[in-house]
Amino acid sequence: MHEYSIVQSLIDSCEEHARKNNAKKVTKVVVKIGTLSGVEPHLLREAYEMFRLGTVCNDAELVLNLQKVKVHCNVCGVEEELEKNEFICPKCGSFDIKVLDGEEMYLMSLELE
Repeated sequence: MHEYSIVQSLIDSCEEHARKNNAKKVTKVVVKIGTLSGVEPHLLREAYEMFRLGTVCNDAELVLNLQKVKVHCNVCGVEEELEKNEFICPKCGSFDIKVLDGEEMYLMSLELE
């Protein structure tokens, strides 16, 4: 399960931010997960619950914000989130689209004490 390595990197990043800001602990971790990122939110949460113990994130709440796929149509210019993973413009039906968001996972913010 690659979520284990993702969570380990996430906790390492939290520890680094806490150290740089002279914080003793992290109280909240906010992550954005794109639907095309390949990350399963429930598996990420399970891995986080295991790996946070004994770290700066021991008592930190994990908030997962799920990001739908957002596209730009090169034909009609519309920018919109897709309701399904059908890569056609929802306005004009063109296949000439560019994915703008929804492919990545990001650490969006931390609350530190």
